[in-house]
Amino acid sequence: MFPIIPANSVTAASAENDEGIFGYGWGYLNITNLVSNAGVVATDTAGVGTARGALAATQYGGDKGIFGFGYTGSPTAVTNLVSNAGVVASDTAGVGTAGYNLAACSYGGDKGIFGFGSITGGVTSITHLVSNAGVVASDTAGVGTARRSLAACEYGGDKGIFGFGYKTGGVQSITNLVSNAGVVATDTAGVGTARICPAACSYGGDRDKGIFGYGYNDAYFSITNLVSNAGVVATDTAGVGTAREQLAACEYGGDKGIFGFGSTGSNVSITNLVSNAGVVASDQAAVTGTGKQLPAACSFN
Repeated sequence: MFPIIPANSVTAASAENDEGIFGYGWGYLNITNLVSNAGVVATDTAGVGTARGALAATQYGGDKGIFGFGYTGSPTAVTNLVSNAGVVASDTAGVGTAGYNLAACSYGGDKGIFGFGSITGGVTSITHLVSNAGVVASDTAGVGTARRSLAACEYGGDKGIFGFGYKTGGVQSITNLVSNAGVVATDTAGVGTARICPAACSYGGDRDKGIFGYGYNDAYFSITNLVSNAGVVATDTAGVGTAREQLAACEYGGDKGIFGFGSTGSNVSITNLVSNAGVVASDQAAVTGTGKQLPAACSFN
């Protein structure tokens, strides 16, 4: 006999990543913009915590988020937790090496990882694990090519991937996989157009696949690269929407994604939705809110 499923129950694919949040940004902002489960971006919410840009964000605990690190005129390691209602908390004192131009993603189903980026004196590949209670650990020794201005997302339901960025000497397309225990692997040879300042998010049921998109390398791009549920990055998919860099991305609606904000030489607040098949839609009308570059984004709820 088949089990009876209540009409208002949700599937595993939609139980998490239902809503999202964009926040902070260069020029030292701390405003946020919530994303509904239909991909609608709200107007500005008054800022909480240290205003900063070039930070990163990730989901943790299954339904909450965390903004962390960034630049305030100098590198910082402060973090701000996001409740499962999208409420941003005041600063938590930084742990580990302060940094910016880094990336973050979730792993293990309920934990997160910040990694790579710029630090005082250069670039790094150190990482910081986030527990399922939102506690950030001290530095983990770096693995892979030290670089900045990269992106990261989850794939395979419980694993992650860092990709692209800049190291001394040039722009990169290399990637580093993250196991479901938060262990970062050595470099995987790059696929697709090398670039800096792209964004990435997962999509598909149970955060099964991922997508890197947009960025800059002597020109602004709108190209994307899909990530399979085995962490394999595909070659370039022709760009859709306004080419730009220094944007952010997150999941919403349980199995979809959204790219938002960024710079075309000027700050913008346009967004591009990503279907649960990884198809990027054309530009959504600009949000009635502050255009910004170098924000961060994550899902919650």
